[in-house]
Amino acid sequence: MTDRGFEPQRRTQALIEALPYIQRFRGSTVVIKFGGNAMVDAELSQSFAEDVVLLRSVGIRPVVVHGGGPQIGALLRRLGKETEFRDGLRVTDQETLDVARMVLVGKVGRDIVGAINVHGAYAVGLSGEDGGLIRATERHASLGFVGDVAEVRPGIIERLLAEDMIPVVSTIGADDRGQAYNINADTVAGALAGALGAEKAVYLTDVAGLLTDMDDADSIVPRATIGELGQMMATGRISGGMIPKVEACIHAVEAGAHSAHLLDGRVAHVLLLELFTDAGVGTMITREAT
Repeated sequence: MTDRGFEPQRRTQALIEALPYIQRFRGSTVVIKFGGNAMVDAELSQSFAEDVVLLRSVGIRPVVVHGGGPQIGALLRRLGKETEFRDGLRVTDQETLDVARMVLVGKVGRDIVGAINVHGAYAVGLSGEDGGLIRATERHASLGFVGDVAEVRPGIIERLLAEDMIPVVSTIGADDRGQAYNINADTVAGALAGALGAEKAVYLTDVAGLLTDMDDADSIVPRATIGELGQMMATGRISGGMIPKVEACIHAVEAGAHSAHLLDGRVAHVLLLELFTDAGVGTMITREAT
């Protein structure tokens, strides 16, 4: 039988270890991109919601940005509509855009809000169209209604944070004519973190962090500057599927976030492990060496 006699001491030590981080980050904004396996796994979704509520409870201001590519693809298949991808992006005609809006705003966003609000009436769902939050531009005519972030107007987010609410943002933006566009969630998270001057932009991914070898979990890079990342990509040490993840982190830091973090969203309570423990997990990216 396992000796449980020291559990109270271990728990006390964990709280003591967390205290300086809680004091340091109290009042700061953390933008969290939620996606991947964590979004479709019920237990991970629950632990994510608990983490976000705990952050709010200790005075940190979380903002959740979510994607929903797998869910969009699943509904399109159920509707009998084929999907074409170009350079990893879904070609989005008007019908596909309507499905994306319905899934992101009406399903995925509502599910995240509901999971958080089990613990209290804290979360509010909105899209980039609401309050003019995200002004979008067309990425390329061949992709249809796929957009880029032209401008973030964070007023509506700042008002919600001032009321101690947790914004949950679906990544649909609109141009000045009101035309909607589907925008990559990593891109939105970085742009929003910069506009809010966030302490951290956190990306929950399907890997342990920045890996120089995708087949070797031990090749993780714990810390890096954006300059070092540029050199690693130029020399091929970072390649393939790691490139867009790294580019999103670089964009967040260059836009104004103090740091960006690549974390393994498949690990329960990974947010707390990164923010409130001495060792941390995943990869932290900053402008300069710390």
